[in-house]
Amino acid sequence: MTRTIETQVLVVGGGPVGLTLGMDLASRGVETLLVEMRHEGEPPSVKCNHIAARSMEIFRRLGVAGKLRQTGLPADYSNDISYRVSFAGKELSRIEIPCRKDRYTATGGPDTWWPTPEPPHRINQIYIEPVLFAHAAAMPNLSLLNRVQINDFTQDDDGVQATGRLLDTGETISIRARYMVGCDGSRSGVRKAIGAKLSGTAVVQRVQSTYIRAPSLLSLSNLKPAWATFSLNPQRSGNVYAIDGKEKWLVHNYLRPGEEDFEAIDRDWALRTILGVGPDFAYEILSKEDWIGRRLVADKFRDRRVFICGDAAHLWVPMAGYGMNAGIADAANLAWLLAAHLNGWAPASIVDAHEKERLPITEQVSHFAMNHALALSKQRGDVPDNIDDDDAEGQRARAALGKLAYDLNVQQYCCGGLNFGYFYDQSPIIAYDGEKPPAYGMADFTPSTVPGCRTPHVWLDDGRSLYDAMGPDYTLLRFDPSIDVTTFLAAADAIAVPVRLLDVTAEDAAGVYDKALVLSRPDQHVAWRGDTAPTDPLGLIQLICGMAIQHEAA
Repeated sequence: MTRTIETQVLVVGGGPVGLTLGMDLASRGVETLLVEMRHEGEPPSVKCNHIAARSMEIFRRLGVAGKLRQTGLPADYSNDISYRVSFAGKELSRIEIPCRKDRYTATGGPDTWWPTPEPPHRINQIYIEPVLFAHAAAMPNLSLLNRVQINDFTQDDDGVQATGRLLDTGETISIRARYMVGCDGSRSGVRKAIGAKLSGTAVVQRVQSTYIRAPSLLSLSNLKPAWATFSLNPQRSGNVYAIDGKEKWLVHNYLRPGEEDFEAIDRDWALRTILGVGPDFAYEILSKEDWIGRRLVADKFRDRRVFICGDAAHLWVPMAGYGMNAGIADAANLAWLLAAHLNGWAPASIVDAHEKERLPITEQVSHFAMNHALALSKQRGDVPDNIDDDDAEGQRARAALGKLAYDLNVQQYCCGGLNFGYFYDQSPIIAYDGEKPPAYGMADFTPSTVPGCRTPHVWLDDGRSLYDAMGPDYTLLRFDPSIDVTTFLAAADAIAVPVRLLDVTAEDAAGVYDKALVLSRPDQHVAWRGDTAPTDPLGLIQLICGMAIQHEAA
């Protein structure tokens, strides 16, 4: 007997991207079914180790940021990045990052100046997923089914018909949905089924990665602990991530050019060289997590009613943690577009904007990540032979390499540009005004109200975050209360497009907002701005909700 389920959106894949998409859709009133092949509570791999600030802003809106902030490393464990000759050896330099108990209040560091209510959070995926899953499981409109494999699907003008199997019983399951989204990872079956092709650079970096238990490792160094400890020496360079702040560590051994076989490199020797320990040091291998850094982007993110997000759509070296975090941004973008249509206030054409917005950003970020990985590889290959010497020349070599390591890596570990600088400049649902968005880098950005940019964050005079005060849909920010926006709000109301008016004082704008009116989208990007009310309010409303798009697919 076949079990039959109907839902509005079927999400395939229950990792952080799929869970974010499911939660975001559900929070907007969309009935969503999420299916995952793993058992409930089955731990993920330890590969992802960081939630970016922009992702934490999304999780704040979904009500789960506080729960995430309370787990991971111990509250007082240093989040610094330390560059050393080896884990137990001499320190070259250090990037200071606040521990999580000081994360909201710290000042003076390279990433404490960011205009955001939610700074980054150093936390491994093994802690992220359980928090997201528990939050998702408690949400109305969202159903979670584990141990389900989707085998096939078809599409028609009204929706998607998917067929799967319950892995523990062998029972067949039939799912009817209006839309389907593949968040099913790098080997995505959904991507293959819609005919999307990956292209780019197949191999940027090979990493022999090992998850270990080593209870005595912390005691081998009298230096302040660090979340990430990079070893730079002529024999073998690598990185050691603190997973629990006590005894569990993820050790990356960066293979050198020409080293293509993971098992051809003596894992034990490489580990001991990176750690700076002798043959008597005891550790336990918990798992092998070898991986290949790539720069691959799908040529399309959609086939009619089926989409792909996250690693299903793009794969790159996870510099700045922007593997998982780019997928979370995909999910937040797609969620509000699908909800706008399924909730009845936007035509089906609005979802055409997803690929037009996210694919160009994916190309931009993937090149940032690849170029940074190549620069790091060159630096690892240029470590001088005397780096560990105790004489004056050795000291000078360590100082020089330490500065180079700091200057290069502060960009990825304090990556304000990737969090807040990116913009949508090819969207069919944004009212552009001819001004170019400010350029951004991996680390640097300029807050801007240019349409397509992230809505600049400010703290209101009552202590609230601007983002907390804004509505879940469109918010019209008004900095001059004398401007009459009645006609605009009436035009939105006439075709049931939800817009909230929020008056903000000029003092709150803090010199960031240079227009009297800014219309912010549900995903906190600027849709329109002006110093007077729009002259064609209905035309603007129709543009931002997709009515002006020449529709490409149902």
